[in-house]
Amino acid sequence: MILFWTLCAALLLLATLFVVLPLWRKTSSSNDVSRDTENLGILRDQAAELEVDFHNGLLTQDAYEQGKSELQSRLMEEVKITEQPARPPRNPAKLLAIVLAVMLPLFSVLLYLTLGNTEALSPQETIVADANGIIHSEEALQRLERKVKRLPKNPNDWWMLASSYTGLKRFPEAVTAYEHLVALVPNEAQLWANYADVYAMANGQTLQNPEVARLLAKSLELDANNLTALALTGSAAMERGDYAGAITSWQKLVDQVQPGSQDAQMYLGGVKRARELLAAQPGGKEKLAQLPENKVPKKIAANPAEAITGKVSLSPALAGKVAPTDIVFILARAAQGPKMPLAVLRKQVKDLPLKFTLDDSMAMQPQLKLSGFEKIVVVARVSKSGSPTAQPGDLQGLTGAIKPGVKGLNIVIDSVMP
Repeated sequence: MILFWTLCAALLLLATLFVVLPLWRKTSSSNDVSRDTENLGILRDQAAELEVDFHNGLLTQDAYEQGKSELQSRLMEEVKITEQPARPPRNPAKLLAIVLAVMLPLFSVLLYLTLGNTEALSPQETIVADANGIIHSEEALQRLERKVKRLPKNPNDWWMLASSYTGLKRFPEAVTAYEHLVALVPNEAQLWANYADVYAMANGQTLQNPEVARLLAKSLELDANNLTALALTGSAAMERGDYAGAITSWQKLVDQVQPGSQDAQMYLGGVKRARELLAAQPGGKEKLAQLPENKVPKKIAANPAEAITGKVSLSPALAGKVAPTDIVFILARAAQGPKMPLAVLRKQVKDLPLKFTLDDSMAMQPQLKLSGFEKIVVVARVSKSGSPTAQPGDLQGLTGAIKPGVKGLNIVIDSVMP
């Protein structure tokens, strides 16, 4: 950075001298002669002619004396005699040179600070986090804190800082980091849900907070099926005794997860408990009757002809960025259409490399099946957050658009999501 500013200063000085020096050296080209000086010269010439005419006998003594007297009178009237010498005329070019010498450097610096990229001058720092995106070294964490103060518009740095604070249970700092992060990335539902989570932890470890409710509402506004936001919204409803609200939120979770999975069983257990508590309240059975019945997703029959099979492996270059227990999602989604996965398989990094099969039995909703779309994209993702929603820092590999029923795919997780 010092070298850059030194070169800029040298070039700016050279440019200033190139403009200013010619103006400074320029002298006044005025040909105006002082009126007094001109009049004096004329009178001297006339006096000399009068003297010559007298000596040549062309003038009498009386005429000579009269002419001489008139010249002296004109001299007293027309020529102003001062004791101080006249000041030299001011050179406007030198004044312009001084103004440009001051304004050119000042204007150039202000223009660069306004239009230039000052962040490009800062050296790029490499800060290493663990497989979950958490920085455990206090020195490295302080370097990242200084970096985000210097370069506050990098969402990846704010995400790493927020994840580190959350992992270290420094929830007030995590709240501040997420506040900056959602300002930079305002349309990511998962970030708002995470923000709500750490805000609750930093404020009495309770979800009964108007700000938490606002953050969760924002997340669900962006994505009505966000798993984290639905889970927290259901938990908040349970805390305040709104069992009908808890049932509604958690039932949406049940509808999205793979039937029979551990997550499905957990959410179904929550729905069942909320129904029991609601039924025990006065008038609760009437409220319960107005809610949809507890839906347990039925497994959809698999169509072997439409199943997609293949192998997923991790690039050796990224092996140091993951932990054996990191979650791996293998999912299929429509190449064009809804973002919700059509089939999901959940594993761990320690299971890689692994062979997989995705079919209609893994559909989250009966109307969204592999066989119902012409073009499918298969994604293999190592999730740092444990959520199937992609996050910055996740590792990923994916296919191009393929038809259902393709066999023998080879997917390598070889890139880091920005």
